[in-house]
Amino acid sequence: MSLDASLGGSSRVDYGLKPRFKGGKRKQGRFARPELTDEQKQEVKEAFDLFDTDKSGSIDYHELKVAMRALGFDVRKAEVLKLMKEYDRKETGQIDYADFVDIMTTKMSERDPQEEIRKAFSLFDDDNSGAISLKNLRRVARELGEVLNDDELQAMIDEFDKNADGEIDEAEFMAIMQQTSIY
Repeated sequence: MSLDASLGGSSRVDYGLKPRFKGGKRKQGRFARPELTDEQKQEVKEAFDLFDTDKSGSIDYHELKVAMRALGFDVRKAEVLKLMKEYDRKETGQIDYADFVDIMTTKMSERDPQEEIRKAFSLFDDDNSGAISLKNLRRVARELGEVLNDDELQAMIDEFDKNADGEIDEAEFMAIMQQTSIY
């Protein structure tokens, strides 16, 4: 169940501000606004709702920073301050949900899928060996609370180990991630 559903609907407050972008394609040959997938929209909504701790329909500087980090963006203070200045039109120290969606749509569209896959690979390859070994996969499974025996984990490795070296290297990991359409 989504966080939004558990709260009994939308907690968005409409401040009467016009959104920066309209959906669909822009006129006169301009680029279409990047669109989020339904899954990304849900992640953005859940992050906003989670960090809108007072359920006011808006978030402040600190909540924006934490929400963006929760969505995987390593943002610095200067960047968050710039976003607040740009989107806090009434100078209340808050931005609303529509503005948060605009910010996150832009940020998500700027992501480099190859770089995201490399970052994910490094989370598995904690010993910096350049490959995901049985030991690495065992650790990740344990951290995620998955109860898998070594035979099951090795079968996962064997399924995608194209060069038959007993490990998943970065190129094999890239192929797995691209095959799943996650990135």
